[in-house]
Amino acid sequence: MNPWVYALVFCLAAASVAALTPLAIRLGERWGLVAVPGGRRRHQGRVVRIGGLALYPGLLLATLATLGITRDDPQELTRLTGVLLSSGLVWILGLLDDKFELRYWAQIAGLVLPASLAIAFKVFVELFNDPFTDQQIRVAWYLMVPITLTWLMGIAGTVNALDGLDGLATGVTAIAALVMFVQMLMLQQYTVSLLPLALLGCCLGFLPYNFHPAKIFLGGGAYLLGWALATISIAAGAKMASALLVFWLPLLDMLWQFYARWRRGVPLGQGDRGHLHLRLQDLGWPQSRIVLLYYAVTALLGAVALFVSSRILKLGLLVMIGIVIVAALAFLSRRSTTPDRQT
Repeated sequence: MNPWVYALVFCLAAASVAALTPLAIRLGERWGLVAVPGGRRRHQGRVVRIGGLALYPGLLLATLATLGITRDDPQELTRLTGVLLSSGLVWILGLLDDKFELRYWAQIAGLVLPASLAIAFKVFVELFNDPFTDQQIRVAWYLMVPITLTWLMGIAGTVNALDGLDGLATGVTAIAALVMFVQMLMLQQYTVSLLPLALLGCCLGFLPYNFHPAKIFLGGGAYLLGWALATISIAAGAKMASALLVFWLPLLDMLWQFYARWRRGVPLGQGDRGHLHLRLQDLGWPQSRIVLLYYAVTALLGAVALFVSSRILKLGLLVMIGIVIVAALAFLSRRSTTPDRQT
């Protein structure tokens, strides 16, 4: 494929988001859609929280620019439609959450419709690679549907939970999108690779406004970033293992918080400062150091996903890294002197 196509897609996504974000900031201020310090929020001053407003148009524009490209897989355009339409619904859900601050159960219930739409357009998990035999396993529809729902909602929820410090969720998503883009190029999936490239451009166009000190927060846009990444990982030929490895740290952190909240007898969706990045902040770490640490860990795990070919070795690394992460979470939970706080 002509390298200029890649440059066009990336620049369209990055430039459009960079141009629309100042408009989103002005509209957020005019409409009063701002986050104020208090509860688990420790930022300074009033910050607009409708970053998602600028993200989806950039993703849509950059992806639509690729429609004239010839594709070898006749189903690719169908899955592309499913990614865009379902992401559009998640975008709307995120904006509604920014406006009305929906309850956690309403946010989760709202993701069922875009998930159903994605599945209808063949964005579903049907095949797995067995790490022990290197054989592909096909699952029946009654397993495919709950597995797909769990994956889409799980990654979207993970990115939303990660959005607690300036630039954290945006930067981690950008690294994950870059890893998927490089992996697809290595596998010669040239047309499909344009999807994560567009997502990468959106993140980098938004990040200058979102990095500390942030001028705008993702808000419901965090769901959009997670959803786009999750659907792309499926549409690109089940790159779920790579996405799982890259998101291993925030995913385990989220599962740990569910466990901790269950032990305390509070709702699983109740916001608090129990997440790893917030506990590190409460211990006195500056935001920039925490965010860069997450970037480094994500990049390291991404390198493992790209350059370690053995599935058994990847599985072993997942287990070992998981043990280290859970041990660190348990240690910090006992050491932290700041009580968990609800939003």
